[in-house]
Amino acid sequence: MTTGSCFCGNVRIELSGEPMIVALCHCHDCRKVTGTLYSYNFVSKDDNVKITGNPKELPKTSDSGVRIVNHFCGDCGTPLFGYKVNADGSAGGFRVVRAGIFDDETVNKYKPGHEVFTKRRVCWLDATEGAEQFEGMAPL
Repeated sequence: MTTGSCFCGNVRIELSGEPMIVALCHCHDCRKVTGTLYSYNFVSKDDNVKITGNPKELPKTSDSGVRIVNHFCGDCGTPLFGYKVNADGSAGGFRVVRAGIFDDETVNKYKPGHEVFTKRRVCWLDATEGAEQFEGMAPL
């Protein structure tokens, strides 16, 4: 079991099993949501993610045209996770959890195997060695 939390500790997330994908994302939405040049994410099936607390949500259409919902702590503002919205309005079946909420032991265990939206990566940042590169979203 992998556990993490927001900065203030009011929202906790537990992941069971291994992530489906570990990825860096260079899209504009991830830049805005994290305040950094890219996000580092664990993609896990909905059934493998347990959330304790009451994160706030922010739905929007992503810069790639997909409906997404991002969640963050309403008290401290920590970005926590997001998901794609299916055409019928349901959650997409997986969560994109911001890996920075986990401790060093966890983030050191998982090197990104994918980089997505690489056409938006800043020009002075090199690709992650060994990670598959995708100009858009990786297939799930």
